[in-house]
Amino acid sequence: MKFAILVGGGPAPGINSVIEAATIRSRLCGVEVLGIEDGFQWLMKSDLSHTQPLTRETVSHLHFRGGSLLRTSRANPTKRPQDLSTTLTSLQKLNVTGLITIGGDDTAFSALKLAELANGRLHVVHVPKTIDNDLCLPHGMPTFGFQTARHMGVELVKNLMIDAHTTSRWYFVVTMGRKAGHLALGIGKAAGATLTLIPEEFKGATLKLGHLTNILVGAMTKRLIQGRSDGVAVLAEGLSEFLDQDDLALLGGVERDEHGNIRLAELDIGKVLKETVTQKLKHSEIKITIVFKNIGYELRCADPIPFDMEYTRDLGYCAAQFLLDGGNGAMVSIVNGRFTPLPFEDIVDSTTGRTRVRMVDIESESYKIARAYMARLEAEDLANKENVSQYAEILNMTPDQFRSTFATVANPT
Repeated sequence: MKFAILVGGGPAPGINSVIEAATIRSRLCGVEVLGIEDGFQWLMKSDLSHTQPLTRETVSHLHFRGGSLLRTSRANPTKRPQDLSTTLTSLQKLNVTGLITIGGDDTAFSALKLAELANGRLHVVHVPKTIDNDLCLPHGMPTFGFQTARHMGVELVKNLMIDAHTTSRWYFVVTMGRKAGHLALGIGKAAGATLTLIPEEFKGATLKLGHLTNILVGAMTKRLIQGRSDGVAVLAEGLSEFLDQDDLALLGGVERDEHGNIRLAELDIGKVLKETVTQKLKHSEIKITIVFKNIGYELRCADPIPFDMEYTRDLGYCAAQFLLDGGNGAMVSIVNGRFTPLPFEDIVDSTTGRTRVRMVDIESESYKIARAYMARLEAEDLANKENVSQYAEILNMTPDQFRSTFATVANPT
């Protein structure tokens, strides 16, 4: 047997730990291990030169380090049938019998399609990786890298909260999270940010920029009533995915990656919301300094915290053992401390044909607790005439104008 390891998608803390654990486990059983550089990029082109042998010596103590020894790319072998076929042929020319892929939902889908095409000629196992925490693992199990990214994000937001209070300003912090708001909510809730906005609370509906603007202005108004002109709003970048097309145009040219996803990092939703909120406050003769900041790249290649170090060593070991035992076509997961492979066919959405995405459950107690501690306009605020009069006065509106403007904002989720 000969195993290969490759990494697809964006970086996440713990990649090197998976590589180390899988390599050592395989080598202890006498199996040669080959590192494939830059994901599927070169395999798709029949270029076999971008590889490196992995040994116990070359990967020793790699689990302490962030980043990826093998680098990574978003190259998509499923975009064209020929690319997928070439990828399989390349691996066969390298005499690879088992492939370990490390990545998110797009890489998982590529692994699934490669396993289907190989039909037993190549055994494939996938290790779920993403700081977005949106892969369909069993309840309570995070994707590796999420806990480290959240830990680092909380430290950054905590510092911004202190700065905001010290300088009487607001920060709009945009976090990664293409489809789901796990990272934004995890950071916002743990840090105690003023409020957090995630895509799930809008239930997939087309989202108007004006609605987001009103939510933020309402929260800022509520804070002013409380005697505070500062705050931090944590925003999941995935909000951009649901924006009305006309509003999306305000965010600049929309680019897409190899998997057809909007390049959210290229969109300035934080900047646009800063401008729309500032304009609305200015109309009410309120002057508050707003600073927008994107955090995400700072989190992806951080050294993993002990949780992710241990977790990824388990995942890497189990991935290698799965192949050693003749396993094929599954994603690695650990449930109640036991290795539990998830067959590829069980992680596919029957409607889309893609790998299922795990969203934040806004009906859960965890979300309701997070929401309860946010400074946001709620239905009870509009039901209180005294509060409405105070809010309206701050924004130079009549009570009726205030109710009309913020009625949809204050509706319970």
